Amino acid sequence: MAALSAFLATSAMAGGVAGDETVYQQRFAQFLKDPGNFPYAPLEKLSGAKAWRVMTAHTDAAIDPAALAKGDAYAAAMRSSAFLVWHKGALIHSWYGPGMDAQAPMLSKSLSKPITALAVGRAIALGRIKGLDQPLSEIIPELRGTQKGRILVRHLLDMRSGMLDQGFSPDPAHPLNTAYLSTDHGREIIDTYPMIAEPGTRYAYANAPSDLVALVIERATGRRYGEFVGAEVLAKIGAPGGTIWVDREGGLAHSGCCTYLPAEAYLRMAMLIHADGVWGGKRLLPKGYTAQMRKGTPQNPNFGLGIWIGRPYHQRRGFGAPGTLGPQVLHSEPYLDPDLYLFDGNSNQVVYVSPKHDLIVLRIGATPPAPSSTQAEWDNAYLPNLLIRAIRP
Repeated sequence: MAALSAFLATSAMAGGVAGDETVYQQRFAQFLKDPGNFPYAPLEKLSGAKAWRVMTAHTDAAIDPAALAKGDAYAAAMRSSAFLVWHKGALIHSWYGPGMDAQAPMLSKSLSKPITALAVGRAIALGRIKGLDQPLSEIIPELRGTQKGRILVRHLLDMRSGMLDQGFSPDPAHPLNTAYLSTDHGREIIDTYPMIAEPGTRYAYANAPSDLVALVIERATGRRYGEFVGAEVLAKIGAPGGTIWVDREGGLAHSGCCTYLPAEAYLRMAMLIHADGVWGGKRLLPKGYTAQMRKGTPQNPNFGLGIWIGRPYHQRRGFGAPGTLGPQVLHSEPYLDPDLYLFDGNSNQVVYVSPKHDLIVLRIGATPPAPSSTQAEWDNAYLPNLLIRAIRP
């Protein structure tokens, strides 16, 4: 840790790590020890619907109960916390793992990235953001005249910001760490996070551009990110609230990850997208916005605005740019609905939406066990295809 202390002392004089150096040192040590179980703190309240009531599951004769039982068994074998099935306008099945229930807050990981797209869409509907093609320089004035200032709002959502790809570094001075763990991480992203390509020309999945959405929302609306999401997204769709990680008390939220919400909140967000941004007869998102969310880019046809798109089919699909190294998620077969799209986060947090079958399937939980001679590998195609096959004519 001597190298870390020296770095922090130097950076304090040079304006390096923004915010509290001691807190950064503690966070970096914790993160380096176990990145997958980093303790997100402090947390800030994320409000939701004041009169939220847990959805009651209704029996649906259209889906074979044997398939739902197989889904439960699969969820249990894969260390899941929640497995929900919504079909034709109603929750028809809910399963919760040991110690979990419908009110338990569950960690989003990158399920937060679709939330950023919903927040942007809502801000556009309210006239606070001009549109997806508004450059950041018009929202964050200190970016005027810079390459980052040429990033369009859509580029933060479709991962074509031009910023450095997500990765891991043991170096405390690396911007992957300072822009994630600093007590002023928004300033670190603006000032030090590297640009490696012109905006719009390269797909690069990363937390930094998604985390920058919180600052965009705050500058554009004059409201705290968590308050805006709670009041303008969650409350509007009758979803429960929870908490969100902020870099310091009263600081900027991490919009790219690390929200704790009951499973039903993620389900309702998928329902909103499935309904073209309309809830209870009221349009919450601009007309055509959800179609933009489901549209890929030339740089990655499988990724839209914060969500993944089922085709073109790849037996193994990573989170990084097509063809790059990194973890690859198994898809044993193409999705039976070619228009299926999904939320997909680390540790296989998934929410599948099948427009053709009016079906939403959610799985949230711990990282599935490693494959072995007795344990099957997590298969991203298994649950949705299992249930689509089980729909009776």
